[in-house]
Amino acid sequence: MASTLVTCIGLLSTQAEMGEVHDAALVIDGDRIAWVGRSGSAPPTDGRVDVQGRAVLPGFVDSHAHLVFAGDRAGEFAARMSGSAYSAGGIRSTVAATRSASDEALRANVSRLVHELIRSGSTTFEIKSGYGLTTQDEERSLRIAAEFTPETTYLGAHVVPPEYADNAAGYVDLVTGEMLEACAPHARWVDVFCDRGAFDADQARAILSAGIGAGLAPRVHANQLQHGPGVQVAVEVGAASADHCTHLDDRDVAALADSSTVATLLPGAEFSTRSPYPDARRLIDAGVTVALATDCNPGSSYTTSMPFCIAVAVREMRMTPAEAIRAATRGGAAALRREDIGRIEVGGRADLVVLDAPDPVHLAYRPGVDLIHQVWRSGALARKADHREP
Repeated sequence: MASTLVTCIGLLSTQAEMGEVHDAALVIDGDRIAWVGRSGSAPPTDGRVDVQGRAVLPGFVDSHAHLVFAGDRAGEFAARMSGSAYSAGGIRSTVAATRSASDEALRANVSRLVHELIRSGSTTFEIKSGYGLTTQDEERSLRIAAEFTPETTYLGAHVVPPEYADNAAGYVDLVTGEMLEACAPHARWVDVFCDRGAFDADQARAILSAGIGAGLAPRVHANQLQHGPGVQVAVEVGAASADHCTHLDDRDVAALADSSTVATLLPGAEFSTRSPYPDARRLIDAGVTVALATDCNPGSSYTTSMPFCIAVAVREMRMTPAEAIRAATRGGAAALRREDIGRIEVGGRADLVVLDAPDPVHLAYRPGVDLIHQVWRSGALARKADHREP
């Protein structure tokens, strides 16, 4: 298999032991990184790509996305911008649209959003179910998701659907029984929305326990809408991540800091719902591992842009640019419990983002500007440079 030298890198942000390397180069061999160092010391290779002083960083790792759905909720967004409050109940309109959509329509929408993710620099992404809420629709959602990523999450416990409005216990029985049995073969993860309007702590524990028993690893939607038990449940079951983490007390922060559970922050949701942002500074200063993800979904965060989330995290969540970039790369990898992505080092997967900028800080410094020059995914160009003047 041919090897490729990527050279004349102005600043290489490895997110690994080497840290930042100026005038850098790296060698791609197949789908892996084979060498990293200074341009002048590069070994011979079969091919060569000169990035002309641009910055290079690892591909972004989007560890929280809801891509299998139909329709949109633009009207709901407009109402929020006019003063209506966000609540978990809006999910039900997407459930109705998703249930009525064909497999082909759902697959086409996932493909469109995946294309957007990759163009924005995300080379690894998770996809959740959660907009079907019947055994058949959750199973097909995960089957379609698995066509695009191995990081698939069973979220039958997104909300209680209308037909079970008066029988939440019956729905939990379905989620932990027949639905789980059908969905587990297509999923790596099990998730639950433990918050107001969704599932309480006891229900969340039952759902996560059943998923773990079926061989799935746990993650939790926690503490988005109000302070509640979600973070504590996530830490208790050894979840890979507690996602949102908007409303935390000192006990929650301490629990996260003392655990391997990553706090995945989703600033697109706060941006789109005019809600308070998570206090990333508090978490980082306490020693919590933090990730950033898009939370792409039609109701509360309809974005596929990790650069946008990085810029918002820096501006609104008191993260430094370096912290935000680390959270979007190595932090996301930790949230998926992956060691082969989110950093640039020998033996790691060759996932790279080449920026039309000399330094990754420009991702926050120039918000809203498309700075993605190239994307390399598993050693192959997934987005080639366009014809903008350098």
